[in-house]
Amino acid sequence: MHLAATPLPVWRGWLPVVVLPPLAWFIVPDTLPRWAVMWLLALLLYAGFKWLTWRRTPAVGVPAWRHLAYLLAWPGLDTPAFLYGAADAADRPTAGEWLFAGSKMLAGLACFFLSPHVVPSDRDLLLGWVGMIGIVFTLHFGLFHLLSCWWRTQGVAAAPLMVWPIASTSLSEFWGRRWNTAFRDLAYRFLFRPLTRVVGPRRGLFAGFLFSGLVHDAVITLPAAGGYGGPTLYFFIQPLGMLLQRSRLGRTRGLDRGVIGWLGTVVVLVAPAGLLFPAPFVRNIVLPFMAAVGAL
Repeated sequence: MHLAATPLPVWRGWLPVVVLPPLAWFIVPDTLPRWAVMWLLALLLYAGFKWLTWRRTPAVGVPAWRHLAYLLAWPGLDTPAFLYGAADAADRPTAGEWLFAGSKMLAGLACFFLSPHVVPSDRDLLLGWVGMIGIVFTLHFGLFHLLSCWWRTQGVAAAPLMVWPIASTSLSEFWGRRWNTAFRDLAYRFLFRPLTRVVGPRRGLFAGFLFSGLVHDAVITLPAAGGYGGPTLYFFIQPLGMLLQRSRLGRTRGLDRGVIGWLGTVVVLVAPAGLLFPAPFVRNIVLPFMAAVGAL
């Protein structure tokens, strides 16, 4: 990679991350639906993260189209890989991978739009959860995988953001290698790695998850006007589970591997999921959004 060795100013790239989300609360009209506020906040935060990763990656000899593609047509946040990396023949998607990515997107759309015909209308929370699963499959597992396939056919190193998270046998594997690697790349580069040098790996780990919790709280509970602190608590539980799995007791009991590790990982991820997506979010954001786009 042709990265410059000159250290960048500490402040470079952070302005949109700090300014854009709070600004949204002052510029959006009170009549804007809560679900629209949620999507706006998510978009502004993501745009800030995009800008941060791009501005703090020195680029020498990179064609303009790669810069534009990274900023506007790729959801990942590993800037050096996208700008400088090259996908070799082994990385190029097969016809089967294209079909698999497309089928996940179609399954997500079916889940989102057909769930009201399957889930009883009086089970509103269940309906909302099925709708959220549909959104995740449509975007993260489907559309983003299709984009990965496309860019790899163009010779760009754009690895899928979801790497079979269901196969994780430990929380470290789930959060570190398999689930939404875009956010993983961001947190590792700008939080965990620099903080580890100062406060050590354990505190750096908790700081990274705390940041993730606060981001999710801002996007989920503030627009929903309820469930405050739930996402942050959820992401506080995750490193506790990771430390347990890594402990001497956890290794002795096989909590970090195999079937036992897989079951333990599922429990820690799923059991407190109501904290991450509380009932006010489902009722005030997800269901109205489904109604607005014609799913209800």
